[in-house]
Amino acid sequence: MFSRRHPYLFFLLIFSGICLSFLMVISLIGLLSLRSIGFDVLETSGQNRIGIVEISGYLTDVADSVKAIKRFREDASIRAVVLRIDSPGGAVGPAQEIYREVVKTVGVKPVIASMGTVAASGGYYIASPATRIVANPGTLTGSIGVIMNFANVEELIHKFGLVPVVIKSGEHKDIGSPMRKMKPEERAILQELSDQVHRQFITAVADGRKLPENEVRKLADGRVFSGETAKEKGLVDMLGNFEDAVDLAASTAGIEGKVEEVHAEDKKVKWLKKIAETAVSAALDAGWKPVVQY
Repeated sequence: MFSRRHPYLFFLLIFSGICLSFLMVISLIGLLSLRSIGFDVLETSGQNRIGIVEISGYLTDVADSVKAIKRFREDASIRAVVLRIDSPGGAVGPAQEIYREVVKTVGVKPVIASMGTVAASGGYYIASPATRIVANPGTLTGSIGVIMNFANVEELIHKFGLVPVVIKSGEHKDIGSPMRKMKPEERAILQELSDQVHRQFITAVADGRKLPENEVRKLADGRVFSGETAKEKGLVDMLGNFEDAVDLAASTAGIEGKVEEVHAEDKKVKWLKKIAETAVSAALDAGWKPVVQY
């Protein structure tokens, strides 16, 4: 066998293969790391750059979106930002975090909101402070309202012979518990909370869209609008797709010539990065370490 006839050459080939594989993994991590700071390494450093932030799904963990918007705001080479929104809404806090970051960015450079299939409730909330909003005619948007869902499984639990036991330190600590019926005073507390958050929603839309609060309040009964109807009611500025939103961002920022789109890191890249890091960690644990080390 080759390995027995030429042991040193065989070892050298194996060692070279391991080193090459290691360098490839390190290079992949380097490329993904550059992407993680918000920029594609294949992009040039021209002055016709527009940052693209994609926000999709239920709004819960929005840390990456907030960081991407902030990064594009602080980068002088990014002339405008496009928010591509495809979300039915989500938790109040995360939506307000994105809203606040959009407000900060609008004061520095244009922000164009591009609505996809749906940008309703919290999805519309985060779009409302944008410089301009672009929606497809059939986009589902609006839904300016607040909802809290509770279930009562008390009878079901009793059928199984279960007896819930609750120990609490405050009268309303188990408010909304599915183990019992809701008391009138508890319903009043939750209704007040819902109304308060609803008022915040109305105020945010009024401020973002520069509309009187009483006009927004007429639209804030939770109903969903098509993009076409939303434009008629002043909730959307223009009908068009994502490419139209990019063109609008370019013209608003005074960009002439070809536009360079710079995309923030997406979830697929994050997973690839995680896999690469795991592979390197496994290699190091197995003993394949760089030659120069402490």
